[in-house]
Amino acid sequence: MAELAYTPVDEIPKIHAELRAGFNSGKLKSIEYRKYQLLQLAYLVQENADRIEKALQSDLGRPAIESRFIVEILSIEINTTIGDALTAYESVEKWAKPEKPPFHLNWTLMKPTIYKEAKGVVVIISPFNYPVWLTLGILAGAIAAGNCTLLKPAESTPATSSLFAELVPKYLDNDLVRVVNGAVAETTKILELPWDHILYTGSGRVAKIVSAAAAKHLTPVTLELGGKSPVIIDPNCDLESAASRILWGKVVNAGQTCVAPDYILVPRSFQDTFVDALKKKYQEFYPGAQGPKEDEAYSRIVTKQAWGRIKGLLDGTKGTVVIGGEVDEQGKYIAPTIVKDVPGDDSLMSEEIFGPVLPIVPVEDLDEAIRYVNAHDHPLALYVFTKDDAVKKKVLTSTQSGAFSAGEVLIHPGVEGLPFGGIGPSGSGYHTGKYTFDTFTHFRAALDSPSWLDKILGFRYPPYSVKKLKATDRFRRKLPAKPSGPPTSLTSSSSWRKWWVFALAIAIAAGLTKRRAGLAN
Repeated sequence: MAELAYTPVDEIPKIHAELRAGFNSGKLKSIEYRKYQLLQLAYLVQENADRIEKALQSDLGRPAIESRFIVEILSIEINTTIGDALTAYESVEKWAKPEKPPFHLNWTLMKPTIYKEAKGVVVIISPFNYPVWLTLGILAGAIAAGNCTLLKPAESTPATSSLFAELVPKYLDNDLVRVVNGAVAETTKILELPWDHILYTGSGRVAKIVSAAAAKHLTPVTLELGGKSPVIIDPNCDLESAASRILWGKVVNAGQTCVAPDYILVPRSFQDTFVDALKKKYQEFYPGAQGPKEDEAYSRIVTKQAWGRIKGLLDGTKGTVVIGGEVDEQGKYIAPTIVKDVPGDDSLMSEEIFGPVLPIVPVEDLDEAIRYVNAHDHPLALYVFTKDDAVKKKVLTSTQSGAFSAGEVLIHPGVEGLPFGGIGPSGSGYHTGKYTFDTFTHFRAALDSPSWLDKILGFRYPPYSVKKLKATDRFRRKLPAKPSGPPTSLTSSSSWRKWWVFALAIAIAAGLTKRRAGLAN
């Protein structure tokens, strides 16, 4: 494993001061300079893709295809990061442009405007599992918003973090972006300093420490924390597709993905049928003599400590291992493992697994599955596999989660235009694309009120009088008619009625047009 040179702790306050000076220089007030830095960031990744892949392979044992492409539409690290930088490069002028709020007669003469301004000097504390995307991809949004940024990559990916320390100063303005490498002592020193925003990706335990430290400076924090993301299986599903996608979502990066399927809820009567489908796909995924242990077939666990934690959860299960189960401490290897008949209070259900073990919890029906999900922390992602639109709607409307996917797993963070973030214990705030830009942007409200408006608003000044009090009535918004009681139905159908009326109008118009054409002939 590569050696990681830690940043001296006493240099961190100096780096903080230099970034503050860089922000005060005003370089990033220039949209053109932001675009220059964003293009440099994209080329940093593109020109060093081979070195990045080798670093990821060294740190995570990750197959190159997982670092560059996934099923042709999802790039998990390199292409996603280039795409984020390029999207920001192409969109920053539009994103940063001042906006006008919706027109309102009372205020329009004051020229209300929303200016998009950088928050200042920000920190990105990134995790080990997708270190390129969750460091440099997020950096693209911070640069686009005009911020100076400190990057704190994970110490458990020494090859990748060392590469960042080498490449970032070569491609990006050293006054604006810096890298600090280290572990607890270095991170503690970072958190002692006043920042203008912190974005942390990792565990809930560390998130509490980050949040407490940030609170001392009233620093806003964005948290992406993961959690146990459930998969609900309806027997009326495309069984082959469900088995392929769920098993794939679990084995990518050896399950070390914050939105990986963490456990399955399936009707008890359908459990064995689903297990058989998973077994078939497992054989298709790993046909070689050594199965997933073959080179370039499957990732490894990031550290021996993480390996030991996952093995401990597996050792304690009361369920039955039906696929996998093989482990190798020296190689930090845990085979993709499926465990059926797992009770709700099992060791595998006690915390986020963040590894390649997939427990199957049998339930009686969909209602019990929903009750189980709602009895636990809101997950970062919730998945359902069914052909029934009514089941999809019921799961969507009866639960809460950071994201919801029907018939798919894992790829929603890569879908351009969708926000990525959690809710409650699974996180707060959003990133990806414009959402990252917004996270690092201060939306500054502004007015430009001419003095002659006092001819209209002069009643606000003392001395007060009854006449001036009555003048305020001109600014009171009128309410609709007071309701006589609660609505007869709690589900709104007005939008459907509008569409039905619209469709009827089109049909009538089409009929009249056809009739006129017939008469003309």
